[in-house]
Amino acid sequence: MDTLLVTHSACFAHEMPEDHPECADRLRAVLGVLEAEEFMLLHRVEAPRATVEAIERVHLPIYVEAILNGAPEHGFRRVDADTMLSPGSVEAALRAAGAVTFAVDEVMSGRVRNAFCAIRPPGHHAEPDRAMGFCFFNNAAIGALHARHVHGLSRIAVVDFDVHHGNGTQASFETDPNLFYASTHQWPLYPGTGRAGEHGLGNIINRTLPPGSGSAEFREAFGDVILPALEMFQPEFLLISAGFDGHAADPLANLRLTEDDFAWVTTELVRLANKFCNGRVVSTLEGGYDLAALASSTRAHVRALQLGA
Repeated sequence: MDTLLVTHSACFAHEMPEDHPECADRLRAVLGVLEAEEFMLLHRVEAPRATVEAIERVHLPIYVEAILNGAPEHGFRRVDADTMLSPGSVEAALRAAGAVTFAVDEVMSGRVRNAFCAIRPPGHHAEPDRAMGFCFFNNAAIGALHARHVHGLSRIAVVDFDVHHGNGTQASFETDPNLFYASTHQWPLYPGTGRAGEHGLGNIINRTLPPGSGSAEFREAFGDVILPALEMFQPEFLLISAGFDGHAADPLANLRLTEDDFAWVTTELVRLANKFCNGRVVSTLEGGYDLAALASSTRAHVRALQLGA
């Protein structure tokens, strides 16, 4: 079966101030590398808008209303220290969340084996009641609860290898034992959450990596802790928060990962998905701010998804 690529041109229209690292060129770099001949078999679809119902499974209605009605006619409206709404932001956020729910539907239908959502804005910092860290709606968490409420699944996992901790996903999952969240992330670093002792109900796994950590530390964290915990959880569906800002070239952090590390972790996650949930994987783009490193890391990640499909 094919790997699905879901994106939408509206995601380019979400603007941030000049020189902000979360820019439309990120998405251009990702989609540009996926035009290569090796990706010609990707099944490509434009993302629909997420429904308000889907978003409100994760976010408080008063917060959702504030975001949906908060975009300025011109310029920017600040909603967090480093997160702003522009005239195109709401449509982009709806398409980003919609990409993930649509991908879940397609994977559950059996029409595709797995999917990659090339979208922005990212989502894993968005908490139920607030925007944070370039994020408005938590795309991965919305996809997880969509899988539960629409498709009747119980045990759903999100694994996050972005260099920053996904505080929003953890906040959405930590009181529900049938939702699993695991993260590797640099520590200390923004947003200051994700300490190793944060376990939720035993369903939260955080592995902190000190600045300068590279392949050995990253692979040890997954091989010794996260993958065994995921295997014990036996998910029925797996979502990946695919942030590539742990790459050695990335300007916002200090890990030393390479494209091979992202290929390796993707292969291992697909292997477990094949074992426990019929290969059902939806990956969604989070961080990654060096354009060349983002493109090469995406290539490695999507190639591994295709090989596992």
